[in-house]
Amino acid sequence: MDSAFIQIVDDIRSLKIQGATNIAIEGVNAFSSLAERLEVASIDNMFKELEEARQALATARATEPALRNGLRYIVYNLHDKASTIQEAREVVKSFAEEYINLLKESKRKVIQYGAHRIKKGSTIMTHCHSSLSTGIILEAHKQDKDIRVYCTETRPRYQGRITAKELVDAGITTTQVVDSAMRWVMNRHDVDIIITGADSITSQGTVINKIGTRLLALAAREMDIPFYSAINLLKYDPETSIGKLSEIEMRESEEIWENPPKGLNFLNPAFETVSHELIDGIISEAGVFSPAVVYLIVKQEYPFMVMNDEMI
Repeated sequence: MDSAFIQIVDDIRSLKIQGATNIAIEGVNAFSSLAERLEVASIDNMFKELEEARQALATARATEPALRNGLRYIVYNLHDKASTIQEAREVVKSFAEEYINLLKESKRKVIQYGAHRIKKGSTIMTHCHSSLSTGIILEAHKQDKDIRVYCTETRPRYQGRITAKELVDAGITTTQVVDSAMRWVMNRHDVDIIITGADSITSQGTVINKIGTRLLALAAREMDIPFYSAINLLKYDPETSIGKLSEIEMRESEEIWENPPKGLNFLNPAFETVSHELIDGIISEAGVFSPAVVYLIVKQEYPFMVMNDEMI
């Protein structure tokens, strides 16, 4: 692995590259570029080097199945279709491009389906920053639906400010609130629908998203406000179908407080789970459906992501 590839891995690990879709695209492109540059003596050495690269990318962040699925898609075809070093380079490049196109097309469909779910005059609430949930809101605005949005600031890295800026720049009436005010806003400002993004979804329909999302879903259930997760199904975690529990990434204490008092302990979980019973619908490229049927839909849409005996 060369320095350019290692830099991408470090950028993903350090959050310099953010957002599940962006991470997947950057990671897959880095893998493809590395395959072009590798100087190896045999196809077996090529496979070995690429497997090490795959492992490095796949473990850079705990909650990035879209990247891991992209790498799985490439490697699945690599071993099946390449018997020479040059063929391996061509296969990696071809299927990397195909996977990135899959990501982009699925994103377009998610945004369209999500915008259909928003009624005219709606007040929407969202959390953190997601190109999918933000894209849905922007599309609804383009359709002249006269919407208003409340978004959280999203401590400790304030990703909600990215959302707020994008919405304000588009001319949408937007209000930002501190994370702990989310229930207060729902109670006093007639929120009609909540749409968040998601970093991962399990075979049981449980969604993993930025810390605070479950609190938002619980408050929505209390107030009888529909809660939707917008997710591209390429973020499905196939290993959860064989019993693996999704890992929750813990981040550095410096994100919370750079110069804390000596002896102070920190917990900084980046994500949390949202159980399927708290989600009214998954907005995906395959349409809007109950989270309970996610495994069946993934199996139909993306059979390469379904675990089999050879992958265990």
